[in-house]
Order: sequence, then structure tokens, then C-alpha cells
Amino acid sequence: MALHLDSAGLTFRQDYFGDPAGWAALVRLLQDIFGIDIGPLQQLGGPDPTSMPFGWFDAEGEVAANISAFALPFVLNGRLVHAAGLQSGAVRPPWRGRGLYRDVTVKALDWCDRQGFEAVILYTDKPSLYEPYGFRAIPLHRYEGAAPAPSTPAAPARPLLPTNAEDLALLQSLLKGRSPVSTSLAVTVNAAMFLINTQLDPDIRVSFLEDKQAVIAWKVDEAGRFSLLDVVAADMPPLTAILSGLKIAPVSVDVLFRPDKLGWEGVPQSLESGTRLMLRGLGDATPDFPAMLSPMAEF
Repeated sequence: MALHLDSAGLTFRQDYFGDPAGWAALVRLLQDIFGIDIGPLQQLGGPDPTSMPFGWFDAEGEVAANISAFALPFVLNGRLVHAAGLQSGAVRPPWRGRGLYRDVTVKALDWCDRQGFEAVILYTDKPSLYEPYGFRAIPLHRYEGAAPAPSTPAAPARPLLPTNAEDLALLQSLLKGRSPVSTSLAVTVNAAMFLINTQLDPDIRVSFLEDKQAVIAWKVDEAGRFSLLDVVAADMPPLTAILSGLKIAPVSVDVLFRPDKLGWEGVPQSLESGTRLMLRGLGDATPDFPAMLSPMAEF
């Protein structure tokens, strides 16, 4: 049975990202609950301009409970889906059990419905929490296989630092004009999430292939395993060109999205992760081929 809303001592606020104190309170909430610091996002262009936060604030200005919705169009089986995403869902321990999270979730979903979004997606490690709202888990798959043979030598890639003003401007420009990395499952716009994810994981490398006008988000481990996380480009370069530009010859390749545009075929493997992608809407639609969203689109 749904808990009755007990908001005594709290004030509800919506659309508060324009208030520096409100934004700072959300940054503290996510740092305290999840150990995630989204503060650097302000230096990377700010939060997604389509974001709509829903939060309960205490008398001291701290966020007791929050969830945020934002536009997140994505491609599913070749079709562009007018969708929203939910993120930053959290409740401080002293305020749990009072129906606050259910309240902000319902408010956010009602807002999504009024905006005309045909689907809503989110990531969670508690899928049962969202099933009562019509969400269902989507199976996710990465692709692994041998590295392709080297291609014609290419101009070497250069590293990009999103905290550098010129590099940030280049990234923002390419993110605006990017194409989906896959026809099966891929976001079409995710600038804020891509940029903050470069700061949250120190192992992520971001490189620019100038001759391809492509940004590559990647990792390589000590065993020589190359992981391709994302490609930001108007025209996707083949995997051979990516490896040639990065000047690496990996032992194996792991692509964290369906590689149907890379000119390379790997073997799909079920993604082993405690976090699930949940989808609300679109009937029982799922990817026609094993696929996953790029980790750079996680939120």
C-alpha cells in the first residue's frame, strides 16, 4: 500500500536549477547519498537545459527528497523515440518512509506525460521500486571479440580535456551534431551526461580524431583489453580507423554498444552489472538485436 505523504516541515520546489542554492543542495544530496560529485557540471556547460527537478526542501535549504526529469530522445530499432529520462532520485535517511519519493516520482511522471513524451527511461539498482509505475527492465549486452587487422595509418589522435576551454567548446560542438552510435539502441542527445561522466571515472580517456572529426571515449586495461565506450561524430568511423588513430594494438576489444556502424562484429555478452535500464512506455518493445546504451549516457 502506498504511504501517505507526510511533508511536515518541508517545502516542495520544482524547476529550481536556476537557483544556485538549490543546485548546490542537490549536489550535496547526491554526494552524501551516492558519493557522486556532479558539481563540476557547472564548469562543463551546466545541467541539461531541459531538466525539470522535483524536490522537497527542509527549513535549512537541504534537499530531503528529489528526482529530476529531462528530455532524452533515443533510437530503438531504427526509430527515433521522443523520450524522457529520470535521474538524481534520492531521499535523505531521516526523511524516508514518509511517501516523499513516491510523491516526487508521480509528479515527475505526470510532468513527462503532460510534455507528450512517449517513453521514460532510467537506471537503477532497485528495479522493483519502479515496476509499480509501469517500468520494466531491458536486457543489456556488450560485444567482445578480437581486434581487427590494422588499417591504413591515420593521423594520431590527441587527448581532450573537458576542463580545458577550447577542448570543451570542441566537445560541445560535436555533441550537438552527433549521430547515434547504433541503430538498435542509442541516445541522440546526451551532452551533459557525456561531459560529467568524463569526470566521474578517472580511467576514461577522451581522444579526438581530427581527420574523422570524431571523439572517442575509451579505456584500456593492463591486460591489453580495449573498451570502446562511445563515439561522438556525425559520421561513425570504423573500428579499424579508431584503433589506428589511437595508435594501439589491443589484445581484444570490448564495445559497450551494438557495433553495427563500426565495420566489426563481436560476440554479444550479457552485461554483468548491478544497475538495470528500465523503460516505461512503448508496449513491450525491446531491441531487435542485443544492445545497450553507451556508459557515457548513464545517469
